[in-house]
Amino acid sequence: MKKVLSKDGTEIAYETKGSGPGLIFVDGALGYRGLKFNEQLEDLLAPNFTVYRYDRRGRGESTNSKPFAVQREVEDIDALIQAAGGSAYVYGISSGACLAVEAAAQLGGKIKKLALYEAPYNSDPTSRQAWWDYRGHLKELILSNKPGEAVILFMQFVGTPEEMIKGMQQSPVWPLLVSVAPTLEYDAAAIGDDRTVPTDRAAKVQAATLVMDGGANLVIMPFMHASAVTLAQSISHSEHRTLEGQTHAVEAGALSPILVDFFSKQE
Repeated sequence: MKKVLSKDGTEIAYETKGSGPGLIFVDGALGYRGLKFNEQLEDLLAPNFTVYRYDRRGRGESTNSKPFAVQREVEDIDALIQAAGGSAYVYGISSGACLAVEAAAQLGGKIKKLALYEAPYNSDPTSRQAWWDYRGHLKELILSNKPGEAVILFMQFVGTPEEMIKGMQQSPVWPLLVSVAPTLEYDAAAIGDDRTVPTDRAAKVQAATLVMDGGANLVIMPFMHASAVTLAQSISHSEHRTLEGQTHAVEAGALSPILVDFFSKQE
C-alpha cells in the first residue's frame, strides 16, 4: 500500500498492479480496496496497464480532511495522476463515474481517455423529489451518528430487496460497509443537486470517452440507458455502448476486453 498527499493534506491510500500505462479506477458508493469490488477486473487489466486502485477519502486507509467538497475528490484524482507520471486513463463506475466526469472536465489533458459505466444520473423530473428526500434523510442519519441506518437507506433507495439487505446485515461485509457510510454524502454530491445529467460540465470533457450501460438494466433501471445516451451526446469525443446482459454489477469478464480495446487503440 502506498499513499499520495492531496492538495488539502489528505492522505490517499492506493495500490498498483500490472505494467504499462496508468489506469485509475474510481469506485462508486461504499466501494474501496478492502471490499475488493474490482479485484477481478484489476487482474484482467493488469497485463496491459498499471492499474491504480485507491481508497476515496474517508474510506479504508485514506484520511478525511474536512470540510468536504467534490472539488477535494477531484484534487485526490489529480494527485494520483501525478503519481502515475502526470497523465493517466480513468475508469469510473456508478457514482464514481460521476466523479470521473467532473475530474475530466477540470483536469483536461491529464486524463488521456475516460471510460464510464452507468453513472446514475436521472433527468426524469418525476424522480427529483425522491432524490431530495433521500439526500435530506441521509444527512440526518449521518449527523445523528446512525451509519448502519444510512447504509440501509442507500440500499433501499437503489432498489435492493429487503431480504438481501437483511442477509448482508448478518454477513462479515456489513461492518466494512457501515465504516464508510458517512461518505455516501460524497457520492450524492458527485451525482448532483437534482441528479440530472450535467450536460454543461460534460461538454467541457476533452478526453476521448466511452460511456457504457448494461443491457439488462433497460427493464430494471431504464434511466441508466437514457442518461448514458445523453451523457455521450454531451461529450464531443465520445462513443456509447450498451453491454448486453449486464446489470449495474457489471461482470469483469464482459467489461475487461472492452476497456482494453478502448484504452489501447490509437485515436
